[in-house]
This record gives sequence, C-alpha cells and structure tokens, in this order.
Amino acid sequence: MMLKVTQRLVNPTDIADSAIDAILALTADERTRSRHCFETSDGQAIYVQLPRGTVLQDGDVLQTEMGDRAVRIVAKPEPVMTVTADHPLNLLRAAYHLGNRHVALEVTETYLRLQPDPVLRSMLEHLTVQVIDEVQPFNPEHGAYRHAHPPSSPSSARHSHPHPHSHAHTHSSSHSHGH
Repeated sequence: MMLKVTQRLVNPTDIADSAIDAILALTADERTRSRHCFETSDGQAIYVQLPRGTVLQDGDVLQTEMGDRAVRIVAKPEPVMTVTADHPLNLLRAAYHLGNRHVALEVTETYLRLQPDPVLRSMLEHLTVQVIDEVQPFNPEHGAYRHAHPPSSPSSARHSHPHPHSHAHTHSSSHSHGH
C-alpha cells in the first residue's frame, strides 16, 4: 500500500523518532519534487503531494492528511565536488564566481559543495582552491527569493515570491557594458 504524505510539519523536532513510520532518503534534486512517487530503502512506496515549489530539507517530517503517519526526510549521499581553501578569502572568491553562474551551492564556513561539473572544476582549480570528489549529502542554499519553509509571519509572507532567473541589469551611463 502506498503512503501519501501531504503536509510538512512546521517543527519537525516536535515528533519523536518512535512516531516516524518511514525514512525517505532523497538527493538534493529529488527534494525539489513536490509531487512524486518515491520508494524507501526497504521498498515502501511513498507519494509526496505538497504545494508546488516546496523544497524539502534534511530532517523535515511529512505527514498524511489525517496526521496519523509520518515520514522523515534525510539527505541522501550523492556525488559532489567539495571545495576547500587554505585561506578564507580564496573560498569567498570561489563562492562569488559560482554564484555568478547561478550554481546550486552548499555554503559553510570551511567548504563549498556543488554537483560535479568539469567546466566548474577547471575554473575552481584556477582560483587556488582544492576540489575533491566525494559522495556526501548535498544541502544547497535556496537563494534569497525562495523559502524552504512557510513564512513565519503574515508580514514575511507579503515579501515572499518566486524569482525568475532572468535579471534586467541597469547600469549608469558612465559604464558601458554592451547591455
């Protein structure tokens, strides 16, 4: 029998591990699918039906419509490139250049993590950072215009909106960039 989960708990830590019916390990890409059938490692089918645009996080808890069954989401290890640097400024530069390319990026104080890409690897290696291939959970940032969880107050809801990736750039007349 397929388990259908339709809501995300606001405070996933409020539910005891003993109340969790299943653990669903998903990659970063899979955690962006708001309507999809998945299978747990032990073969249980779970249909996720959440509001479009929902992005799940490691540790989230989903429940059935009746609230009688619960599924914990965990970040599934996947191939990634982990970027480290001998100096924090070099890591900041790498984050800046990756951000300019709108790359899904996990940002921490000591490393950056992204999906494998030979072109980005080459760019990074020219920035005096270390790049290693690993299989690790990947938890990319969501960006300033996307909320991983529902807004906490009505005022923040007014300012929450999806943001397209095409940006109109305006430059003063003293700069000529060919735009």
